[in-house]
Amino acid sequence: MACRTVCQLLQRRMASSATSVRLSAAEVRGQRSAVFSREQARQRSLYPRTEKIEVTLQIPGLQGTLLVMNKGVSTPHSCARHLTEWYVTSSALALVDGKPWSLHQPLTQSCSLSLLTFKDTDPLLVNQAYWRSCAALLGQVLQDAFKEDFSVELLRVPEVQVTSGAFCCDVVLDPQLDAWIPSEESLRSLTRGAQQLIHRDLPWEPLEVAPPVALEVFSHSRCKQEEVEEKSAQSPKGTVMLYRCGDHVLLSGGPLAARTGLCSQYEVTAIHPLGEGKWGLHRRAQGLSLPLLQQAHHTVWRKLRSRAEKLVEVPTASANEAISDTLTPPSAPEQTPPHTAQQ
Repeated sequence: MACRTVCQLLQRRMASSATSVRLSAAEVRGQRSAVFSREQARQRSLYPRTEKIEVTLQIPGLQGTLLVMNKGVSTPHSCARHLTEWYVTSSALALVDGKPWSLHQPLTQSCSLSLLTFKDTDPLLVNQAYWRSCAALLGQVLQDAFKEDFSVELLRVPEVQVTSGAFCCDVVLDPQLDAWIPSEESLRSLTRGAQQLIHRDLPWEPLEVAPPVALEVFSHSRCKQEEVEEKSAQSPKGTVMLYRCGDHVLLSGGPLAARTGLCSQYEVTAIHPLGEGKWGLHRRAQGLSLPLLQQAHHTVWRKLRSRAEKLVEVPTASANEAISDTLTPPSAPEQTPPHTAQQ
């Protein structure tokens, strides 16, 4: 315990000196992704020899089917590839021994496995992961949307119910942008950025890490370092879960969906000012989305979007609560910015 505390203090000192040297957004992304890759390679090297595990399927029509997979290498997605193409393309999340599990997270012991889709009788867990993933996608778009000389700090992602009408991403933009009021064109530009990531069909790669690794990943963000320390203190294993999409690395309070391509209709609907906070002018970006195979008619979508343009309030007591089970919409904007999202 003392060793971990010392490591955290050292990492925070590194952050203090590192933040004095201002890196571009691209350099920060590259550094974070490089640390992620290094740790990912280290964890894979823990399994130098092929060891077999037994995975028992808990899937209607395949109940009790046994798959022999590779320990520390095979993932639920690997298991899906032994079934039909439908499971590969439709599965969004897994249950491993009854616990929510990312489709790309390696299996480390013999277990039971369920593959979850949006068509399940009870899609609660899938919808939770989907809403969380849509918020992660929005954060990624925001970090890439502004010129390199403008900083973008992603804050803790609010866990909101799907029935609230919008997924949310709280952010602090560069102080030079404090007077910026997003226009409809700005929001459309952000939406195009999200749609490009959806079209690339990128996986959300999970990686469970010790706090010193996460602190190094976020060595240029005091805000994220505080979040790392809080999440690791709340975790029974003292670890935190990172995800990577392309070269964007993020912290997540729960499992994300398998890939960006599971999003279908997706729109950034609002960026609301929340007032001055600990890290500067806090804003809440919001969006609306429906997953693949769940299209809404344009008249229904307009109604959902209208609701999505209203500020989603996030009570402190429920900030960490899970999301509900019915997919619905988000919140709204105003006028013109110094620089709109790049395409």
